Amino acid sequence: MTIAEPTRATAIPERPSIDGLEDKWAPVWEEQGVFAFDRSILDERGREGVYAIDTPPPTASGSLHVGHVFSYTHTDLVARYKRMAGYEVFFPIGWDDNGLPTERRVQNYYGVRGDASLPYDPDFTPPREGGEGKSVKAADQVPVSRQNFIELCDILTVKDEETFEDLWRRLGMSYDWSLSYRTIDDHSRATAQQMFLRNLAKGEAYAADAPGLWDVTFQTAVAQAELEARDYPGHYHRVAFHRTDADAPVFIETTRPELLPACVALIAHPDDERYQGLFGKTVRSPLFQVELPVLAHPDAEMDKGAGIAMCCTFGDLTDVTWWRELRLPTRSIVTRTGRLLGEAPAWITHEAGIAAYEGLAGRTTFSARAAVVDLLRESGDLVGEPTPTQRKANFYENGEKPLEIVTSRQWYIRNGGRDADLNAALIERGREIAFHPSFMRARYENWVGGLNGDWLISRQRFFGVAIPVWYAVGADGEPDRDALILPREDQLPVDPAAQPAPGYDESQRGVPGGFVGDTDIMDTWATSSLTPQIALDWRGGEGDAGSLWSQIFPMDLRAQAQDIIRTWLFSTVVRSHFAENTVPWHHAAISGWILDPDRKKMGKSKGNAETPEGMVKEYGADGVRYWAASAKLGTDAAFDIGQMKVGRRLAIKVLNASKFALSFGEEPAGVSGGAGGSAALRRAVTVDVDRSMLTALADVVGKATAAFDAYDHARALEVTEAFFWTFCDDYLELVKDRAYGGQGEAAAQSARAALRIALEVLLRLLAPFLPYATEEVWSWFHDGSVHRASWPVPAEADVPAGSVSPAVLAGLGGALAGIRKAKSEAKTGMRAEIARVTIAADPAAVSGIRAGEADLRAAGRVTGDIDFADAATLEVRDAVVVPVERTPR
Repeated sequence: MTIAEPTRATAIPERPSIDGLEDKWAPVWEEQGVFAFDRSILDERGREGVYAIDTPPPTASGSLHVGHVFSYTHTDLVARYKRMAGYEVFFPIGWDDNGLPTERRVQNYYGVRGDASLPYDPDFTPPREGGEGKSVKAADQVPVSRQNFIELCDILTVKDEETFEDLWRRLGMSYDWSLSYRTIDDHSRATAQQMFLRNLAKGEAYAADAPGLWDVTFQTAVAQAELEARDYPGHYHRVAFHRTDADAPVFIETTRPELLPACVALIAHPDDERYQGLFGKTVRSPLFQVELPVLAHPDAEMDKGAGIAMCCTFGDLTDVTWWRELRLPTRSIVTRTGRLLGEAPAWITHEAGIAAYEGLAGRTTFSARAAVVDLLRESGDLVGEPTPTQRKANFYENGEKPLEIVTSRQWYIRNGGRDADLNAALIERGREIAFHPSFMRARYENWVGGLNGDWLISRQRFFGVAIPVWYAVGADGEPDRDALILPREDQLPVDPAAQPAPGYDESQRGVPGGFVGDTDIMDTWATSSLTPQIALDWRGGEGDAGSLWSQIFPMDLRAQAQDIIRTWLFSTVVRSHFAENTVPWHHAAISGWILDPDRKKMGKSKGNAETPEGMVKEYGADGVRYWAASAKLGTDAAFDIGQMKVGRRLAIKVLNASKFALSFGEEPAGVSGGAGGSAALRRAVTVDVDRSMLTALADVVGKATAAFDAYDHARALEVTEAFFWTFCDDYLELVKDRAYGGQGEAAAQSARAALRIALEVLLRLLAPFLPYATEEVWSWFHDGSVHRASWPVPAEADVPAGSVSPAVLAGLGGALAGIRKAKSEAKTGMRAEIARVTIAADPAAVSGIRAGEADLRAAGRVTGDIDFADAATLEVRDAVVVPVERTPR
């Protein structure tokens, strides 16, 4: 990368404006490598000189929304502060390309769908291009080969990433763009596959036939972390089972009567006295006449429905728990298509039961439900009519239909969901990380403690990192799923569905003695959980003491939103625990959500997200960043255009106030400035009001620094902004006349020096929040970038004449405000004179006001006497206001 020369100081524009600053400065930052990571720091200062951030790669599908701007700005504030605090900041950016959101977007954008049975067409042209936000019905989508579909995914994600990058640059995100990556590029795929193979070799990854959540629309398995519980309308059905030892029926209540053919037991709580005599006995299912045991389990809810429930394989996750712990048989009838088996299963042997099932074969679960209810009415086993209810159902977070639980062969990584010792170890890992805010650790621990199964990582989709496994085909032509063929690490990345297994050629695919490739891909988190390894080049740097990986890992910070603690944060901890026996970073900064006017989370999947492009254009990047920075970590914030307007006004004020502060020439006569002000510049500050202002500023520097060190950017902004407005509204107005020479040269020199010192400190305090406005002003009187200037320290505001209490400036500011109020109440302009006025305050405040009386008189146009009186609180009274006649032009 060629680095341009630093910016040279330029003249102050006649009319400063924040409009267009993004187009002016973003290219300059890139050309000059302002945010580029300089790895030579490792030779000079070692690991202590680096601050490394694990940046979340946003999903590259469609458009970014304000939630992204909100949380990513929080991370950028930390990066900018740490850079100014003397660290070389390792701040990469990636794009999360693979996964279902990308596939859905490609289907709608191009009007296609993947079909693995079709051959590759090198000349394929999609039937359409565009249609943003509009869904294309499956029936209208043109089927294309797997490879054609993957190519279209790759093309569209690159387009989306270019748009995302342009927006991030305009927002002033200070990434080192040379450290960017895509989770679908060769490096990321090889990294994910290599880590998977190592997990597999150590038994941390495995394949198993097991019940799992399945989305019938997207035809893929779904992990526990991707679930979303939603209310779903249904009906309770009171159904009679028949005891084999007595005539009295046993009644259960269910919302899923279509699963009666899959019933394997009735379950009640062991303490439920109503069913003590039934435990160990059997009943027959209505319609299908299958004999079933009645068993006890503590998870049965005595106060729900009849207190006894049917266990089916599988209706919900409770069924899975009962099935596993009570060692029940598997009798699945719902297939991957969401339809029932096409023939009566073997366990239904009764002639009437077989006949009943024939009426259900091949139906959707919805249609089968209605048919079963009709049959129960006819048999008399339905008691009363179904009762409407709202039940909680599990949905895939991007899905529209309730998930089913089907039995299939899938790949898993152990995560403590079925291993108490591993679970405890991963909870302990979380305690090695400093969460900001600290209460977010509880969300991590609650999630880990509540896991009920291992991490399902395989997906039955196309665009993603392939499971790097082939299987040997036996002499009978059937794949042996236990005879794995694995690639060497130096052969990665691989695509078993498109490449032959090592040692074979393509002609041997699917034939006896040959091979078949695993067609599954990894879920997106299986790659994103390795972002430290991808960004720091674990694959290339492992074992090399001089590599970035060996010198920097673990990283310093993971910054992310709260809703992916269970996915991205936890999964990254799992991978680091297995691979490195440590945490992946020392700190985790967790942002809250953006809420719409109805106090609901905003997001693309919710359909209520706002895109930020128009806001950046209207309010400027600094205005949008100000809105994001005003919210504390972990706190949900409203989408507030009003805050963006405030941020824009603040940026404009920075330009205008700075122009005034710099309007007296290069530096006060006889002194030379520089970042923070030289000793000579500070020696020029002798007037009490100026010293009071700088004392207050030193306090602000200390508080802002402490806030940033505590990952409380909102507090840093709050104290800095409050002082800045006091500086503009009170101090600038008070010293304006003196700075222009109204009280003599020495007094003027003091004001000008104090203005220069304060401006240089304030610009650096505000730089993380308002990068464009501060850079613009800095360029008026400094070479180089404010974003590579040192973070201010309180000592920069120390002056040899000694400190003066901030109360002096506060008292003068209050007195000036009171004088202005008197003029407003008299309905005169601010140019009106004050012939006489009384200022009442406590003795200390009066003393301070007397010390700055000359400044107060000039700012308030007080021409007559000022009387002072004692009072507990400051007040201005008995003002005699003399209007000033306007001079005709």
